[in-house]
Amino acid sequence: MKAQDAFDANAEVALRLGAWWEANARDLPWRFGRTTPWGVLVSEVMSQQTQMSRVVPYWQSWMERWPDARALADAPKAEVITAWGRLGYPRRALRLQECAQAVAGQYADELPQTYDALTALPGIGDYTASAVLSFAFGRRIAVIDTNIRRVLSRVFVGTESRGGAASAAERALANRVLPKDVKRSVTWNQSVMELGAVVCTAKNPLCDACPIAHDCAFLKAGRPGLGEKRTRPRQRFQGTDRQVRGLVLAALRALPAGTSLERSKVEQLWKDHGQLAACVASLDDDGLIEIAKDGSLSLPQG
Repeated sequence: MKAQDAFDANAEVALRLGAWWEANARDLPWRFGRTTPWGVLVSEVMSQQTQMSRVVPYWQSWMERWPDARALADAPKAEVITAWGRLGYPRRALRLQECAQAVAGQYADELPQTYDALTALPGIGDYTASAVLSFAFGRRIAVIDTNIRRVLSRVFVGTESRGGAASAAERALANRVLPKDVKRSVTWNQSVMELGAVVCTAKNPLCDACPIAHDCAFLKAGRPGLGEKRTRPRQRFQGTDRQVRGLVLAALRALPAGTSLERSKVEQLWKDHGQLAACVASLDDDGLIEIAKDGSLSLPQG
């Protein structure tokens, strides 16, 4: 599709999606101007590789406890790791605290409002910076995540987005079809992402319920290669290092504050002591636990 054709086709698509968004957007607590830019950033970090429905209670509890960057910056690491709970990839919790420390120290507790300054913060990449600029600050910038890539590829190109890093062609398309009007660009980012999350899903898209089905090149082509989005098989969870690391952290979170888990009890967490030792070492390397001379474990006390 030529650039001008894509833009012309998008005008009608944007109108349909905007109306659908107004009527159907999920009522998430960080949407519709009900939180600060920092709250938006926290929601985006928590939502990485995690379902929104799981994020909501953690985000609410987190923001009640640490409503701004300065509050999180000063929090004990053990409390931060414990509050992250079962969101997964707990290193994100410490990176978020590192980000908070930078925001509190370098920007007087206010998020910077430029792409370069945001991506310079610990743990903040292209997607998160773009999402914060669009959703929190109302800037015109293409937000590119898995859901958006899938929708745009299907609607305008007629093919599946197969995963992996965003290609140059996908980024060019996202920028090409982004509405010129600033306010409409924000709605566009929100509505395309939402459509990909709840209607235009990877394996079982609800085409009958899609507000832009009439405009979709993928549907018109017979949905070729539906679901072929992964470049590698999904990693199983059972028996993986992720599971073992999660068991160790869960045991430590369950302890009274300031106490440690005896070595003998650590060894009861997993039968394969070689794998367990490697996972304990990796948690230590990530700064998520502390290992005493007697082999007992605890959450960081700093």
